[in-house]
Amino acid sequence: MKPSTELFKLVKSLTKSEKRFFKMSSSLQAGDKNYLKIFDVIEKQDEYDEDALKKEFKQETFIKHLPSEKNHLYRLILKSLRSFYSEQSISSILKQEIKNVEVLYNKALYKECEKFVARAKVLAADYEKFYYWFELISWQKKLLEEAFEEGEFSTNLDALVEEEELVIAKLRNLAEYQVIYSKINLIFRSGGFTRNEKERKIVEDIADYHLIKGKNTAISTRAASMCYYIKGLCAATNRNFEDSFQFFNRVREILDNNPKIKEDSPQRYVMSMFHLLRCYIDNHDFEQARNLLTELRSLPETKGFNSTDISIKIFANTYNQELNLLHQMGEFRKSIELIDEIDKKAQAIGDKLSKEQELLFLYHKAYSFFGVGEYKKALSYLIEVLNDNEQNLRQDIYSFSRLLNLIIHFELENYDYLEYVIKSTNRYLSKYEKDYKIEDVLIKNIRRLAKAPNNIAQLEIFENMKKEVEKLLQDHQEQVLLEYFNISAWINSKLNKSNFGKEVIASLGQKA
Repeated sequence: MKPSTELFKLVKSLTKSEKRFFKMSSSLQAGDKNYLKIFDVIEKQDEYDEDALKKEFKQETFIKHLPSEKNHLYRLILKSLRSFYSEQSISSILKQEIKNVEVLYNKALYKECEKFVARAKVLAADYEKFYYWFELISWQKKLLEEAFEEGEFSTNLDALVEEEELVIAKLRNLAEYQVIYSKINLIFRSGGFTRNEKERKIVEDIADYHLIKGKNTAISTRAASMCYYIKGLCAATNRNFEDSFQFFNRVREILDNNPKIKEDSPQRYVMSMFHLLRCYIDNHDFEQARNLLTELRSLPETKGFNSTDISIKIFANTYNQELNLLHQMGEFRKSIELIDEIDKKAQAIGDKLSKEQELLFLYHKAYSFFGVGEYKKALSYLIEVLNDNEQNLRQDIYSFSRLLNLIIHFELENYDYLEYVIKSTNRYLSKYEKDYKIEDVLIKNIRRLAKAPNNIAQLEIFENMKKEVEKLLQDHQEQVLLEYFNISAWINSKLNKSNFGKEVIASLGQKA
């Protein structure tokens, strides 16, 4: 059985500060510290090698029960990290305060306990941490019982009950928004956009839900930010970028105006910024897109945004969107130059990138090399996407990768192989219900081009293809392909015998 790499990944994830804190904490402990010996060896490994670990300590008694030693080390590192970050998030602070309340209560130090409860309640209210707020009210009620036994009746019980009911209402309200968010996020993460009337109806139903459509339905800042985020996702999933921009910009405003909630909601803030970036790119407002990229990359220097997970999200999304930005601008050479920088940074991150971001990177790399005519290199990246068996995640990427695959094989003049690839592509696309036609038009014409007897016949096919595509692209739903591949620019590059990137640039002035 292959040894577990969980401990190795945890050790490798530690920053210099975290490692230093762990070793300082360990130095305060008495007795043998076999776990530190294991830590030092694993820290130096580039890849986990348990055989090397056993060889290093073959003379040590503890090596006979290595699994338990590894488990012990894993738990000690987690304990150290909990201590290290105990004052760095509001949730950690509130947990500590509630533990202090419990300790003081159990020692019958009720007056002191009341002070901690009152102080923690202010924090919970300011940051809208409703679970902790509710728990602190429960402690307050316990303390009230003790006060009654002492003959003290100064606390207004009715006011406390009313506060509890308000907190419960806010908690329920926020929980209901969480459920609605999960529904729209599932559609966005699975397809990227709505592919048929059935999916559009689901999104429409979400947008029409009384908590989303109604006024003043969100009864907390957190709920309000989530409400507008859901509205933004509904619009984005239907590719309504004008409304999407308005809603995500509202999320940003709400959080900017409530810095404590913003600090505790970094993911929602960051993802709202990414959606705004997507809107700028779609609207060809490239200068604003670049400004937003710079702003996003500065966020890890801000309190609440300096965690590893947020930093990785910012890295992956900003570089994927920068590649997308360069593609939309026709700057394919610059996108290739950026790939080296991306690869170096991705290597440092290791396997922490999400599957979705990995797929986007692969597709964008393939499109970059396609843009400069390096079709074999483009195909090598695209094959990594096509060989994946993911059935639920971002089917838009898989679908358009198959279309780009056909075009690359045409460019490589693999005409005999194309017939097989076309059949395979049709089988894949037939599994998904969709009500737009541009995919079928592209496949039909690629088949004709592959069978054309000469260049003159191919040019005639391209002329007819251009008319079909231009007519279809008048429909907003059909324009989705342009977000992944500029089919119009490719057709024009063939008709004009010109560079694809130049045709992309020429198409920028044609957007209505």
